[in-house]
Amino acid sequence: MTAATPPASPAAPLHREGVQSALEAWSDGAAQLLEITWVLLIGSAAIFVAVMVLVALAVLGPQRIRAALGRHAWVVGGGIVFPTVVLTGLLVYTLSAAGPVSHPRGPSAALRIEVTGELWWWRVRYLDGQGGVLLETANEIHIPAGQPVDLALVSDNVIHSFWVPNLAGKLDMIPGHVNWLRIEAREPGVYRGQCAEYCGAQHAKMAFHVVAQPLADFERWLQQQLRPAAPPQEPVLQLGQRLFLENRCGVCHTVRGTPADGRLGPELTHVGLRDWVAAGILPNNQGTLAGWIANPQEIKAGARMPAYQRFSGDELRALSAWLASLR
Repeated sequence: MTAATPPASPAAPLHREGVQSALEAWSDGAAQLLEITWVLLIGSAAIFVAVMVLVALAVLGPQRIRAALGRHAWVVGGGIVFPTVVLTGLLVYTLSAAGPVSHPRGPSAALRIEVTGELWWWRVRYLDGQGGVLLETANEIHIPAGQPVDLALVSDNVIHSFWVPNLAGKLDMIPGHVNWLRIEAREPGVYRGQCAEYCGAQHAKMAFHVVAQPLADFERWLQQQLRPAAPPQEPVLQLGQRLFLENRCGVCHTVRGTPADGRLGPELTHVGLRDWVAAGILPNNQGTLAGWIANPQEIKAGARMPAYQRFSGDELRALSAWLASLR
């Protein structure tokens, strides 16, 4: 799936070459997986070339070579001994090299984040030291660059698969079970990921972004996210908030600092700070917010948000302006 590139912020410049590419490693775990990939690819290519040379000699070579290749020793050596030794060696290498990636050693990371696969978006919860929810957001995972982060991957509907190839391999999200994944970005940047397990009609439109920031920038972002939404001061923003509450948007969405405390949909307290809406489909601005509110089914058929086509143009502009102001 191809997506537009979001504008990079000074605190988290986007690595533009190799966006969502397993061939562009920006973590030790991704680099280890890339090394395994190259070893297996080169090994299999060498085996293929060797077999094709023998086939060519057996078919087109001189009579003495064809006769030699037909002997019992060549059949046993090339058909049994050679593949057994080579494949066993590659298997042992892969298991030993992948061990540190799948089972990281050392104590738990200082930062733990629970990521839940929804239909079809990502619920992101930052956990405190006791496992309680410190903060909830959606579709963007902010982490400090250069520090390990433990992700608790869960699902409450179907099987999803969490994959941010620049930072880590794929790991399934299975209902009723928690899988842990450790990621660490070497440098600040924005790293795109997506669901890698077919989960329904909009599986292809279920993306997310990992935003790795310098530690000081991440701590400022976290403190900002913990604050409730500021009361609107301008009349158009006040109208937008009133429309949001009067039309019962708060049944599904939470905006801290207002009566809206819904749990079904994404948390929106600081939605204006996110680079994307609709799980990585649209760049976040007032126009795309208005289009999503008016007819989300046109953009993402089957999404659980109903269309709000009853709003007038002025009302839609006021509502989207208020949401964009939630920063």
